Amino acid sequence: MQTLKNILARIWAFWGLVTFIVTFLIFFIPSMLCYVIPGNKGQKLFIDLSRYWMNIWLPLVGCPLKVYGYENFKKNTAYIVTCNHNAFLDVPISAPYTPGPNKTIAKNSFAKIPLFGWYYKKGSVLVDRKNERSRLHSFDEMKKVLKAGMNMCIFPEGTRNRTKEPLKQFYDGAFKLAEVTKNPIIPALIFNTRKAMPIDKTFYFWPHKLYMHFLPPVEVDNLKSKELRDKVFEIMKNHYLKYENNPQEKPTYQ
Repeated sequence: MQTLKNILARIWAFWGLVTFIVTFLIFFIPSMLCYVIPGNKGQKLFIDLSRYWMNIWLPLVGCPLKVYGYENFKKNTAYIVTCNHNAFLDVPISAPYTPGPNKTIAKNSFAKIPLFGWYYKKGSVLVDRKNERSRLHSFDEMKKVLKAGMNMCIFPEGTRNRTKEPLKQFYDGAFKLAEVTKNPIIPALIFNTRKAMPIDKTFYFWPHKLYMHFLPPVEVDNLKSKELRDKVFEIMKNHYLKYENNPQEKPTYQ
């Protein structure tokens, strides 16, 4: 039975790849036109188009998404949104479903992919994590994004969580950014992407309902980056454990 599931999951992964490429090509030209629209308007349109794309692709691959917590975003406030990271599937979900114009901190290597690289650059602040100058430049670029009134999406775990723990240890970057800019942090939890794309399996995709919870903002106040990091980590860990087995339940906040 497990062997049959593995075969079907790899057939489904092929379907997922084909439909991803086809739907990407449909949205590519309209998305590139956003380059000629300056400022937040162009970025908001880009994010709206990416969400429309995902609204088509996710149901096609049997992974419809339900989002809770939009009420935690206030108008005219730019947030640092910190997402957990369990699978590649988190990436095309996080920014499109974060409301308003936003950008994501992302590895610059993907920007070299033909066609997709242009799309990738539009939605990202690029960084080479191995290069100190690049890291400093990306930090300045993230400050500019927030100053312009756009949200900044960050995976504080850095890479996918390969541990058995709810969250991997957080890096300091998102929280140093919050300490410097004083922009509040909105923790975000994505559920079930690990079930759809298990991290220990290659070219494997299994249909599963997905959920995303945006939590109430964490104000910076006078907290230092490490205090913020630990506070947000505990909030996200506790929320994940509470809703891991029933993410479809509308979350309540203390």
